[in-house]
Amino acid sequence: MSETSASTSIELGQGTGPLRGVKVVEIAGIGPGPHACMLLADLGADVIRVERPGGQLLAGGAHNLLNRGRPSVALDLKNPEARATVLELVEGADVLVEGMRPGVMERLGLGPEDCAAVNERLVYGRMTGWGQDGPLAQAAGHDMNYIAITGTLFGLGQDKGKPHFPSNLVGDFGGGSTYLVIGILAALLEAKVSGRGQTVDAAIVDGTASLNAMTAAFLAGGQFKEERAVNLLDGGAPFYDVYETSDGRHMSVGSLEPQFFAELVRLLGVEDRCPGQFEMERWGEMRALFTDTFRSRTQAEWVEVFEGTDACVAGIIPISEAAEHPHMAARGVFVTKDDLLQPTPAPRFSRTEATLTLPPSREAGEHTRAALTAWGVADVDGLIERGVAVQV
Repeated sequence: MSETSASTSIELGQGTGPLRGVKVVEIAGIGPGPHACMLLADLGADVIRVERPGGQLLAGGAHNLLNRGRPSVALDLKNPEARATVLELVEGADVLVEGMRPGVMERLGLGPEDCAAVNERLVYGRMTGWGQDGPLAQAAGHDMNYIAITGTLFGLGQDKGKPHFPSNLVGDFGGGSTYLVIGILAALLEAKVSGRGQTVDAAIVDGTASLNAMTAAFLAGGQFKEERAVNLLDGGAPFYDVYETSDGRHMSVGSLEPQFFAELVRLLGVEDRCPGQFEMERWGEMRALFTDTFRSRTQAEWVEVFEGTDACVAGIIPISEAAEHPHMAARGVFVTKDDLLQPTPAPRFSRTEATLTLPPSREAGEHTRAALTAWGVADVDGLIERGVAVQV
């Protein structure tokens, strides 16, 4: 379904993925909450996105792919009738997702207990940075702040002078939305057995710490130094690093295992000069050799040498070029739909293939009338006339 006008009808159950039939109420936020709901919608769930009239900063727009796959409804949640409307949606839902500071939903009369009173099977997903409790629970923060106190940001990057944060991938989406979705799916499975829902407290600090479990394991085993660019997987080893090519582009080298390292050295043409892989006292010499060799050709030339081999070497390309990479193109990892280049739903399923449905809404409230009607809300026109709901 591709709808861009306020008059187009919304039908439930149009998803094709394994979550078809699951109904989700999303109280709109930014970052990890919308990403989690994008994933649920991608996998077939019916998600209805409840936004404040006029939307909010960084949360909307026709190009915001995090909002794809579900209709946008604008409700003034400070209005008691809007609260009653959300509870009407909750009554028939399986999941609610919200990303407010702790206590906000309770003050709106839409907290876990309020929702459980009308639907005891509801899974209530809460997405925050610091978590629902703890000394920082009420403080503002963003991705890099959350991952900073988990010990994760400290080790990121190959700069000995300071850490480097990888945009907001690790916290918001790695330790945030991913763990929220895992929690929601686990709670949905449990609810099928118990008949009761529960609250999922998905905190970015918790998820990021869990995501970083391998580093904790290395540290416990005495195989990790709390410095940057000195360990096996942080650029400390010359055979697991990034190298510049003659045209200013870069190659990723991950030749950890001896057989892969041997292939790297052979294809670089430096077998007669390269130190042994684990002659650590000569790693400086090895790194200089690799640096000079990679700088002798363009990225395209090195890709031709390495791609498809067991050397574990790949050219580093921007997202604008990723769709055209032969492997990505063959798998259809990116598609153009509704004039937007975007990733296809992941992961893939053998029977219930997930497909894309609605494009991102252009404005908050683009589908208010159609979506509330589809969800069985009474007197939608009256809600709009009284200013409780807004149709743009």
